[in-house]
Amino acid sequence: MTLEELRQKINGLDKEIVELLNQRAEVVIEIGKLKAKDGSPIYAPDREKEILERIRKTSRGSIPDRALVAIWRELMSASFSLEKPLRIAYLGPQGSNSHLAATVKFGASVEYESVSNIRGVFEEVGREHADFGVVPIENSTGGGVTDTIDAFVESRVRINAEINKAIHHNLLAKCGLDEIERVYSKPEVFAQCQHWLSETDLASKCIAAASTSKAAETAAQEPGSAALGSTLAAELYGLKVICDNVEDNPNNITRFFVIGRGEVGPTGSDKTALTFTTAHAPGALADVLQAFKECGTNLTFIESRPSRQRNWEYFFFAEAEGHISDTPVAYTIERARKHCLGLYVLGSFPKASEIV
Repeated sequence: MTLEELRQKINGLDKEIVELLNQRAEVVIEIGKLKAKDGSPIYAPDREKEILERIRKTSRGSIPDRALVAIWRELMSASFSLEKPLRIAYLGPQGSNSHLAATVKFGASVEYESVSNIRGVFEEVGREHADFGVVPIENSTGGGVTDTIDAFVESRVRINAEINKAIHHNLLAKCGLDEIERVYSKPEVFAQCQHWLSETDLASKCIAAASTSKAAETAAQEPGSAALGSTLAAELYGLKVICDNVEDNPNNITRFFVIGRGEVGPTGSDKTALTFTTAHAPGALADVLQAFKECGTNLTFIESRPSRQRNWEYFFFAEAEGHISDTPVAYTIERARKHCLGLYVLGSFPKASEIV
C-alpha cells in the first residue's frame, strides 16, 4: 500500500474509534444515572483495577501496556466528567509531585484543588469539599512522610488507592550554581538528595518549604534562591534547570495514597492500613506483631509516631497484605486488637500494579 492509502486506512479506523467512544459514553451516562439513584461512588478503585488488568490481557498488538493504561486512564477521566465531575485535592501549588501523581491517576477531565499543606488535603476530603485527595505516604529513599501519618490520627478519611510514582529532583533557579544562597524544598526531598547537596556545598543553604512547587515559586521571586523540584515546576514558574536528576537513588519512588470517604471492595491483590496504640508495658508491641506472625499476615510497612496526647506515648501506622473482608486478615486484626489500647482500620485498597 502507498503512504496515502495507509493514511486513508488510519482515517477510517479513527472514525470507527470515535464512534465506539461515543457509544461507550452513552453507556457511561446510563451508569451515572443508576449510580445517582443508589448512591454508588463515581470512582471505584476496585473496578478501575479490574478494567486496567483486563485491557492489559486483551491487548495482542504492538502498543505497550504502559501506553494503553495511559489511554484508558484518560478515557475513565472523561467518563467521570459524564457521570459527575470529581474534585481532587492535592498538596500544591501546581507542579508539585502530588499534583503530578494526581493527574496521572485521575486524568485531565476532573477538577483539581491545590491545598497548601497535607493536613488541609485531609480536611477538604473530610468536609466533603473534595471527593478525593492525593497525599504522599512513603519514599523509597527517605522513608515515611510524617505529616501524612500524623494526619491519619486526627482524621477519619479512608484510604482508597495507592500510586507508585518515579520521582526525579532537579535544581531550579534563575541564577548560576555559584550564585545560589538559599535552596528551598520539602525536608523529605533534602533527605533524598543529601549526598549531592553535600558534594556541592549546598547542604548548609537548605530551607524547608511546604512543597516542592511552593519552593519553586519562592525561588522565582527571590534573587539568589533555588529550589529542588520537578521540571514542570520549572516551566510553571519560569526557572532554569541548573542540574537535573540530583536524587541520590536513581530508582527513587514515592508512594501516594488516594484518600476518600468510602470503602473499596476486594480485588484479590490488596492491602489494609491501620493505626494502633499499645499499653505502656514490656512486650506490648511484640504481642501485636506476634498476632500477625501467628496468623501468617504479612506486614509491609510500620512506623511509630508520638501520640501528642501524652508524653512518651506512641501510635503505630501499619499496612498488611490482604483485604479486611478476607477472613485471615479480619481474624489477625481481632487478635491484634486484644493487645492494643486502640486500633482503627483506615481502609483496604488495591495494590499499585505499576510505577507511573
